[in-house]
Amino acid sequence: MHQTIEIPRAGGPGSGLGGSWRVIVCNDDHNTFDHVARTLARFIPGVTLKRGMEIANVIHSSGRAVVYSGHQEPAEHYWEQLKSAGLTMAPLEQG
Repeated sequence: MHQTIEIPRAGGPGSGLGGSWRVIVCNDDHNTFDHVARTLARFIPGVTLKRGMEIANVIHSSGRAVVYSGHQEPAEHYWEQLKSAGLTMAPLEQG
């Protein structure tokens, strides 16, 4: 069983208390590190390409990583964007 690594994130929509929805990207055999990093940098506030590569490494080594934690509405939006870009997503979690 894989351990989920929580990725701290910069401020953005949904910052502050009250956000308890987690967007989790899972490792797969078809997305490249570059694609995962660029997709995260494109859609997740506060994620740079460099940070995207760090998160891609966590996803590769741990099997999955929380890439956003916050309010439900932005979490659903980011989940859909990442899924549409071809990333392998875990179901949206409420924690």
